[in-house]
Amino acid sequence: MPIAETTGGVERARFVSGSLLRHVCVMAGTGAIGLIAVFAVDLINLFYISLLGEKATAAAVGFAGVVGFFHASLCIGLTIGIAAVVSRTVGAGRTEDARRIGTSSLVLMTAVSVVVGTGTAFFLHPALQALGAEGETARLAQRYLSVTVHTLPLLGIGMATSALLRSIGDARRAMTVTLAAAFVTAVLDPILIFGFGLGLDGAAISAVVSRMVLAAIGLHGVMVKHRMLGRFDAQQLAGDARALGTVAGPAVLTNLATPVGAAFVTHAVAQFGPSAVAGAATIDRLTPVAFGLVYALSGAVGPILAQNLGAGQYRRVQEGLRDSLLFMVASVAVAWLVLALGQGVLIRAFSADGLAAELISLFCSWLAASFFFAGGLFVANASFNNLGHPLLSTAFNWGRATLGTIPFAWWGSHYGAAGVLVGQAVGSSIFGLLAVVVAFRLAAKLARQEAPDAAPAPVLDAPVAPTSALATPQPAGVATGPAASAAAP
Repeated sequence: MPIAETTGGVERARFVSGSLLRHVCVMAGTGAIGLIAVFAVDLINLFYISLLGEKATAAAVGFAGVVGFFHASLCIGLTIGIAAVVSRTVGAGRTEDARRIGTSSLVLMTAVSVVVGTGTAFFLHPALQALGAEGETARLAQRYLSVTVHTLPLLGIGMATSALLRSIGDARRAMTVTLAAAFVTAVLDPILIFGFGLGLDGAAISAVVSRMVLAAIGLHGVMVKHRMLGRFDAQQLAGDARALGTVAGPAVLTNLATPVGAAFVTHAVAQFGPSAVAGAATIDRLTPVAFGLVYALSGAVGPILAQNLGAGQYRRVQEGLRDSLLFMVASVAVAWLVLALGQGVLIRAFSADGLAAELISLFCSWLAASFFFAGGLFVANASFNNLGHPLLSTAFNWGRATLGTIPFAWWGSHYGAAGVLVGQAVGSSIFGLLAVVVAFRLAAKLARQEAPDAAPAPVLDAPVAPTSALATPQPAGVATGPAASAAAP
């Protein structure tokens, strides 16, 4: 993979040349390892908790996971905005602006996550009640969350620094950030849960330490290795916030749609007892690990599309979308095969029996196939965010979380807990297919705008990123204006 010269510690665009499929494979592959590491933290926690053999405790982890899902989705939405704006700015050759925006993004991420994380602590009891948690299960879930919600800023900083590293193409280091955090969890969990006999409290402490490591390694990468952070400019903060917000705002709304749908599904499943909740919780944590490559595409494709958009290479944008979808189809096929063949091992590993085992088997055998369409939605959303149409991403995700989840899951609930999951998969597939169709049409329209000598700027929903007085002069052959500096992942 070609790496151009560096200026001010920030590498020039590396995705505007070379094989797009190779860029997708490298970025998604390394990104998947890092992303799997993030979600593996929850899966590892659930695995060790399941060894305790207490259904109420396992169900508590499931309910706590839904609340944590809201927090993670908020941070992911913000990182989408960060990666989009910085990637486009780097692609346009404006390295000083990229460094300044990187600093502003960390300040904004910290402020938002402090307010949301600490604020959640005041509403834990009613939130868990609304999800259907009762008795000992609700008490355990609240105790776990009362420890972890206050460390949301650490999670946010770690994810933001990983996004900054991806925006310049350093996929390996971005992967290392999250991989180290998962390693810490894997080591500490058995020591604290079993060695010290702390049970669920040990899992909470392990999660806190893991987030500390995540933030520390991420900050080292952007501050020391790449010098991606510039001097904080309070006068430019409002402008940077607007540029980030035009993408991060819709992206946050987009990502919050998924936990909203998950909350409804959890509530619907809860009526069938703790075993059903434990089974659904296992599926929720198994899914992003098994389909890590697919989940990683939404973050991996963003910088690739954004840099080519910033450089005015619109046909490469279209080709990047196509190659991403081909990669997704292959990834889902392999993951589905592995799940189907290994479902017995998974059921035994998580000590699942009864209804919990039935739900896990149903998912591994059949429902995993719905990720052909869910993966298409992930790729489509990445293209919407990075091609200046973030509101489309918001619309499709909320459509899937509401019209594509609530009526289908409600209908399925009449046939038991399994029916809830089947209904959710059917509704999700419909919206995933529609999103892919729209994404290809937008990419084709954009590709037709590219001329041999000059590329006209595409029409974007989001305004351009602000340029400081210290902006790096545009190198010859690099597009300027909206095509080069617009904000979105």
